[in-house]
Amino acid sequence: MADLPSEPSPVDGSPQKNAAPSPLAHPAPPGATPRDAAVPALDEAPIELAEVTVSDWYAHAETMSGIGFLTVARRLPALIGHAVRLAWQASPRDTIATITLSVLGGVFTAFGLLATTGVLQALFAAGPTPDRVRAALPSLLLVGAAATLRTGLQAAAGWAQSRLDPQVSRIAEMQLYELTSQIDLIRYDDADFHDALERASNRGVGTADSVVSGTINVLTALIGIGAAAGVLGILHPVLLPLLLLAVLPDAWAAVRTARLRYATMFSLVPVRRRKWILSDLMAARTTAAEVRSFTMRRFLMRLYNAVATAEQEADLRMARRQMLARLIGEALGGVGTSIVYVALGVLLATGAVPLAVAGTAVLAIRSGQSYLANLMFSTNRLYEEGLYFTDFLDFCQEARQRTGPPRVREAPGGFERITVEDITFAYPGKEEAALRGVSIHLDRGEVVALVGENGSGKTTLSKIMAGLYDPQEGRVRWDDVDIAEVDPDELRRHIAVIAQDHTRWPLTARDNICMGLEKGEAALRSAAEVAGADQVIAELPHGYRTLLDRRFKDGHEPSGGQWQRIAVARGFYRDAPLLICDEPTAALDARAEHALFERIRGHADGRTVLLITHRLASVRYADRIYVLDHGRVAEQGTHEELMTLGGIYAELYTLQASAYDSAHDHQEPTPDPV
Repeated sequence: MADLPSEPSPVDGSPQKNAAPSPLAHPAPPGATPRDAAVPALDEAPIELAEVTVSDWYAHAETMSGIGFLTVARRLPALIGHAVRLAWQASPRDTIATITLSVLGGVFTAFGLLATTGVLQALFAAGPTPDRVRAALPSLLLVGAAATLRTGLQAAAGWAQSRLDPQVSRIAEMQLYELTSQIDLIRYDDADFHDALERASNRGVGTADSVVSGTINVLTALIGIGAAAGVLGILHPVLLPLLLLAVLPDAWAAVRTARLRYATMFSLVPVRRRKWILSDLMAARTTAAEVRSFTMRRFLMRLYNAVATAEQEADLRMARRQMLARLIGEALGGVGTSIVYVALGVLLATGAVPLAVAGTAVLAIRSGQSYLANLMFSTNRLYEEGLYFTDFLDFCQEARQRTGPPRVREAPGGFERITVEDITFAYPGKEEAALRGVSIHLDRGEVVALVGENGSGKTTLSKIMAGLYDPQEGRVRWDDVDIAEVDPDELRRHIAVIAQDHTRWPLTARDNICMGLEKGEAALRSAAEVAGADQVIAELPHGYRTLLDRRFKDGHEPSGGQWQRIAVARGFYRDAPLLICDEPTAALDARAEHALFERIRGHADGRTVLLITHRLASVRYADRIYVLDHGRVAEQGTHEELMTLGGIYAELYTLQASAYDSAHDHQEPTPDPV
């Protein structure tokens, strides 16, 4: 970590490389004395904290820290439109109910305020108190009824919104994962597209329900402000400007407080991100063994203490600044309220408004202030969440554009020959092509091997043949059918793949073999037996029903070699005319490797096998061997032909064979029995 850049200051982001020593450089563990902190132990390396990238979770915090409320307000209409459309797609009924009930709640708020005028007029009228109370009763009943209806409507609106939120989340997640599971595999090698996917999946999709609820909260607050303004306009035209005098100071204070909060949050991103990383290192299963093997506990705790101390100091500074902002806001709010009361006093003194109207105006203004505070909070929250929601929308739009037109040609159920014609392929952002003018063929029932050194293009070629990548030039044909014209999902149902980097699915043993395809118990057990996975499953506590993940209760974690056999059974179970084996024996011992290749040859039985491996002893009996070198086919032929040729294959085979011979020659002689 010593060569990483220095950690930015938690508040202003300025470098600390030339600053005086701080607790981040040599933090003392809890309970240490100042002398202990000054002289670290010999086995405690100095700690340097550095930030690499800003977390996607707070990717837009800098944007939020530098904008004003008017900028936010100008961008809200388009965001609200997206939110309403998504809510309508999730549930038209609950969307209509939420909006309608919120509007009706605002209407009864205004009605209740107007009815309050009648109450005050009756109470402030001349005459005995009992008579005034009796005169106020009808208006009091109207106020009570309006309050009851408003409360009921708001509760019903909240219920409809609580129903809407999970439906919106489900629709957004379904949209995202429907696209991520079908976009071209090559997109995952595009850095820009992958970054967009990370932003959309990490936080973007999770803000969909927040954006919808924020939109409803903004609309509700606007309705409440409109109700208060309408009441004041009805009571007296002069009272409407008084509402602005009352709410503008609060509005300024709310915006100021929000900007301080976002600025502070942005400054804390590096510290909090580092804290999350360290907490994962100390609590994750994947790192638990090395934490103990290398006795990292004390070092990690010192790191964590340093980061937590920095966060604590920043939080304390934030608390002071927030307190100051609140004091200024309260003071300005008090000034605004004082101006309102003075203005109302003048209106009362001059007889411009009666006392009852002034009392109702005070209630309306207080109601407007409350709704304004909700509006300011909801607007800022909606805009911030909307930035991440826009990441989700942009990704979905781009993904739809990149899926291309549907391919309608029917996939062939089999073939007599697969022909790869002059394939050229380059990964995104790479100038040098991974494959250049590659042409090979596979006949039905053959075992064809691809060999070559790392980076020669073997796996890339196999992915093109499996329909996972589309070449920039050339084509792959099953007999006379160009697979570029065939629906890729339909094509892949006729291809089985056994990969070295197979996924260890946290599913049952049955599901790890069947992979969502149900062909019956006999096919399942046959595939497991051919792959040698039946022996693995026989040792599991619940057989095929055992969950293969130790993180769950009653879960079991197979070894690497056992997982390899399950992956092989996965390929055999599909029973496809083309079987692609990409380093299928990487995790197997010599005996299991030999047995597996024997099973693959026996399992072929009319099927075509494309075998990719570095262990050349396993390809001796292949019908044809293609040797790839820097993306080109350098040699092809049988084992005997390639050995006679004396080229790359012969050199690699001889090197491997000599290594085995050398190891055999250096074995210690077996001592004679005594």
